[in-house]
Amino acid sequence: MTMTDTLARGREAFSRKAWADAYASLSAADQESSLEPEDLEQLAIAAYLLGRPADSDGILARAHQGFLSLGNLTRAVRCAWWLAISLINRGEYARGGGWLSRAQRILDEAQLDCVEQGYMLVPVALQSLAGGDAASAYATFGQVAKIADRFGDLDLMTLGRLGRGQALIPLGESAEGVALMDEAMVAVTADEVSPIIVGIVYCAVIEACQAIFDLRRAQEWTEALTQWCASQPDLVPYRGQCLVYRAEILQMHGAWRDAMEEADRAYKWLSGQPAVGLVFYQQAELHRLRGEFPKAEQGYRQATQSGHTPHPGLALLRLAQGQIDVASAAIRVAVGEAHNRVTQSKLLAAFVEIMIAASDVGAARAAADELVEIASQLQAPFLRALAAYAQGSVSLQEQDAKGALSEGRKAWAIWQDIEAPYEAARARVLIGLACRRLGDEDTALMEIEAARRVFHQLGAMPDFARVDALSGRSDTRAAGGLSAREVQVLRLVAAGRTNRSIAEELFLSEKTVDRHVSNIFTKLGVSSRSAATAFAYEHGIV
Repeated sequence: MTMTDTLARGREAFSRKAWADAYASLSAADQESSLEPEDLEQLAIAAYLLGRPADSDGILARAHQGFLSLGNLTRAVRCAWWLAISLINRGEYARGGGWLSRAQRILDEAQLDCVEQGYMLVPVALQSLAGGDAASAYATFGQVAKIADRFGDLDLMTLGRLGRGQALIPLGESAEGVALMDEAMVAVTADEVSPIIVGIVYCAVIEACQAIFDLRRAQEWTEALTQWCASQPDLVPYRGQCLVYRAEILQMHGAWRDAMEEADRAYKWLSGQPAVGLVFYQQAELHRLRGEFPKAEQGYRQATQSGHTPHPGLALLRLAQGQIDVASAAIRVAVGEAHNRVTQSKLLAAFVEIMIAASDVGAARAAADELVEIASQLQAPFLRALAAYAQGSVSLQEQDAKGALSEGRKAWAIWQDIEAPYEAARARVLIGLACRRLGDEDTALMEIEAARRVFHQLGAMPDFARVDALSGRSDTRAAGGLSAREVQVLRLVAAGRTNRSIAEELFLSEKTVDRHVSNIFTKLGVSSRSAATAFAYEHGIV
């Protein structure tokens, strides 16, 4: 096969989006004889889409130089712009900034009136957005949109819509913002934009959806893009932080194994970058939910070292380990430092749970009411369910079983609708406890048993231990000579419950629970709750 045939094959493969074939053929042709700048551009795009960004960078730099030598300044600027964006997205800000400066200098010296002027405004607007000046970002993205319309550039039009949508959300115009981002995603799934733009738009959209708890929209666009990618098996559309957001969506839908795999892939992309803290935190959350506490603690520690806050996850880990005072102090500080609604809402739910464990029902009530107020402002189903669950949990502590039942059913209905099995199971536990308080033991046991099955399927072992005790099951072997009641108590100790909360859940006096815990320690030959918890895991009680 001649060089001409190989080149033709590469071009044809590129046109039908067969990225691996395009890369192989164009690379082979380039080795025989250096490609022209237009073909180098295609080779660079194929390399990027195959998940080879370093190779793409070098090829784009060659294409840039080739266009300069031909006097095609606008194409040279476009190559420099793409190279800069790729570098900046990977955290290489100095190199990326250098390429942007070069591109701007070329435009300024030639005084060109071209669509690339609009592209150069995109990083300016993004910098304003990252700096908290959403109004300036919105105005700059408006300029981007006007330039895109004037030149009929669909890629730039899509970036302009996306940017305005991103800026509107912190300005309090979430509905209008997500409508613009929906329009940007329509352009993606309709195949109206270039493949590299696809990844940029999708990642930005699901990040925004996560920020406002619009998880249903994030899931819908994830499914749509998955279908779009199905015809391009070589494509690597998800990378870096985008993979972390996908892991969060998978976790919510109960696909914990898949979520961990996505987080592991994200680590490979983000290793060595500040954003790797997001990965460590996500991994730690999954370990905590599965009862893998040492791994969870290591993850939170690594997240902190990378500049990412470890809360509320670390505070909830301390709660699960029975360190109520430590958890309480940590979550109070975290909530006090939160300065926006989104961050507060992520912390308040954990605050309520920890304050209940610390027997500070007044603080829990105030936090639950604040969460309700935030949920009413953001109007996100997941957040409304979170607020209802918090309200119900506090109502149960206030001896308002009817109120707890009502809020628990409300939370369950929403979480069931958005397919969040773990959260829905927690709501069923609340419903069961409320029914038990109301004397309806049959319904209580059915709800608790339903939650127990979900926790077992997910591998949520701390929650499973708690509901296993609440269900009154006595089929677990009495390791250590424990009685059936002592096994129940030990399971709740292993789930991080205080003696007071165990007494409330098992309808015992706190003094009786104190005696059971003392007997458990004596029989097991341990002197702490953490040691008893370790025994429970080691001997199959949990």
